[in-house]
Amino acid sequence: MARKRDTRQDNGRIPRSHARPRREHEERDSPRTTPGKRRSGNDSPERQASRPLEKYERREERHSNGTQHRSPGHTPRTPEKRRRHDPSSYSSSEKSSNPLSFDSLAKLDAYNEKQSRRPQEHERLLAPKERDRGHERRQKEKVVSGRVLKDKPRHRRQSEYRREKRRVISGPLAEEGNVRRRGGYIAEESGKKRFGRKTWFSVIAVVLLLLILIPVGIYASKKHNAVQGSGGSSVEGPDPANANLKGLDANQIPAAAKNTYLDPFTWYDTTDFNVTYTDATVGGLSVMGLNSTWDDGTQANENVPSLDKKWMYGTMPIRGVNLGGWLSIEPFITPSLFQNFKPNQGIIDEYTLTKELGPQKAAKMLEKHYAMFIKEQDFKQIQAAGFDHVRISYSYWAVTTYPGDPYVPKISWRYMLRAIEYCRRYGLRVNLDLHALPGSQNGWNHSGRQGVIGWLNGTDGDLNAQRSLDIHTQLSTFFAQPRYKNVIAIYGLANEPKMIALPTPAVLDWETKAAAIVRKSGMQQHVVVGDGFLGLSKWKGQLSGVQNVILDVHQYTIFNKNQINFPHQKKIQYACQGWTEQMKESIEIGTGFGPTICGEWSQADTDCAVFLNNVNTGTRWEGTLPTSDPTTSVTTPHCPPNSGTCSCNKANADPGSYSDEYKQWLMMYAEAQMASFEAGWGWFYWTWVTESATQWSWKVIGFSASCPVNLLILLRRLVWRQAFYPKRHGKGTSIAPLIYQTSRIYQRLFDQHT
Repeated sequence: MARKRDTRQDNGRIPRSHARPRREHEERDSPRTTPGKRRSGNDSPERQASRPLEKYERREERHSNGTQHRSPGHTPRTPEKRRRHDPSSYSSSEKSSNPLSFDSLAKLDAYNEKQSRRPQEHERLLAPKERDRGHERRQKEKVVSGRVLKDKPRHRRQSEYRREKRRVISGPLAEEGNVRRRGGYIAEESGKKRFGRKTWFSVIAVVLLLLILIPVGIYASKKHNAVQGSGGSSVEGPDPANANLKGLDANQIPAAAKNTYLDPFTWYDTTDFNVTYTDATVGGLSVMGLNSTWDDGTQANENVPSLDKKWMYGTMPIRGVNLGGWLSIEPFITPSLFQNFKPNQGIIDEYTLTKELGPQKAAKMLEKHYAMFIKEQDFKQIQAAGFDHVRISYSYWAVTTYPGDPYVPKISWRYMLRAIEYCRRYGLRVNLDLHALPGSQNGWNHSGRQGVIGWLNGTDGDLNAQRSLDIHTQLSTFFAQPRYKNVIAIYGLANEPKMIALPTPAVLDWETKAAAIVRKSGMQQHVVVGDGFLGLSKWKGQLSGVQNVILDVHQYTIFNKNQINFPHQKKIQYACQGWTEQMKESIEIGTGFGPTICGEWSQADTDCAVFLNNVNTGTRWEGTLPTSDPTTSVTTPHCPPNSGTCSCNKANADPGSYSDEYKQWLMMYAEAQMASFEAGWGWFYWTWVTESATQWSWKVIGFSASCPVNLLILLRRLVWRQAFYPKRHGKGTSIAPLIYQTSRIYQRLFDQHT
């Protein structure tokens, strides 16, 4: 057992003036003692103090009697001798008959003085010797250790390594915590081990984590002002400074242009606009607000080409996001615009909203919404999130209005042009999406007017179809300008025409005419047509005479009462298997249409977002959505089986309250869809930001805003591929736990960052 160091403060230590003579064999230091710290035994202080005097007396007696001293272990002393050494047994006469001489006392004093100085002198002389001796010992140990390493065989069984003993650690050092990795305290196990399977997996895991964390750190440092909470109201916040109007004379604006959309002094926001007045137009559309120069040398990220270089569509997947509910109002994205009205007022879409407000109030409210809901900062964040395309939804009243229209005309046009320039600034390619056509192409609130379809249907159906072609003539002429050659990559003809309620041949004929107008105007960009909810398989061989055309499908499970109640695992399986197979079949000319993208998708788990199913209506999830159509009416809850009460509280809660498991599922669901749609030409998430519908907002939901989309897709794909195709990877090689843990690291990084 290791001995504990004596920490007493000189208790029982012999005073230096009474130190006993040091024997020759005691002058060597014990390995466990140091000079000045000798063992004192169990003698009392009085006994120790009297010991030098007794020894001197015995020595004097031996010299005077001529008796040779022997150790006590040899011949036993006689009682007489023992009495002679016992001071207590002396009589008074005997004590007086043997006094010490004056010389003896002097010698004793000199001897004691010499002994008191000797320990100090010994310590002074011994210190360098101890250092030299310790250094020599360590050098010998190093040499010995080196020899041991050289003499050990190259390959040994692991059991031999386990049997190899560490050097014993000194007890006092271990107790005081002074154990160091140095020769005197502990010797490391030596020898080489062969790398096994576990070692290689550990190395791979470390490398993957480094590849993950380094880019995340870089992107996180770039996004110091990234996503924070919900989108908030679209009409709240301080007014813009409009500093670029300072120094301009309002009287220079022609009288005919004053107080019109061409008058910059009437604009709510002039940030990044050219406020020099001009009445120039292209295709009948104003260029007011545009600068005369531009730069297409920017790129969204290092993995994609700059705007002035060709994008290899079909080879490089599109990873984009929608700017929904901005230039085309959608109640569930901006419910604040509708919540101040009573239900009996019937304010359910942009048509009824602007009609209720009137031209002036509507123009004031909506321009503030255009200016505040999407700003330059959003495009910067979109780039930082890893996107490379942006789908800008807009309505036909950005170009013109017709008799009876209450919509605010042309103001949104200026903000759309500025948005395109912001995309150019951050290397983002644009997909222009005409979201609302004259008469409404689907009868839903995001087409401008909820209710009856008036496009290619009804009394004014053909008229509205022709108006739509005229609008495309103006738009395509304007965007055929050289400045838009690189930044606008995709041009949409009509968002979600409801072909299940319209004559399919009429829609296809209209789309063929619209595509011809675009080509005649000089635009060579890809033209997009919607699948009309017919299903991708129905489009095989359609529009075969149109060049550079893309089929756009929008995939959701929550708007189908037969799919919304899928359990979580089944939703992921449906995305990975069902949608993937549809995409693969559609992009092949022999089996489908050809180039296919998913223009809208979401990770929303329910239809619980406020106003998602129209203003002041219920949900399929809770079974509170009665309609006049029995095929769409839902009066019983449609949440997954065994999920308890079908409540929207969890779906509409703040995402910070989501459990880790639910966050992981949302991420997996998103990744499954991403991978599925990249079996085609790519995807656009719906949507970038909302006021309160967290599961519909890429910006709000949080997980993807904290890491690059490209890296997220790579990691999550490894998980779902292995989950559904495990035979490709073999047994014992699962990296799914690592990827799951990585997703949690992303979430923690994002939480800390925001």
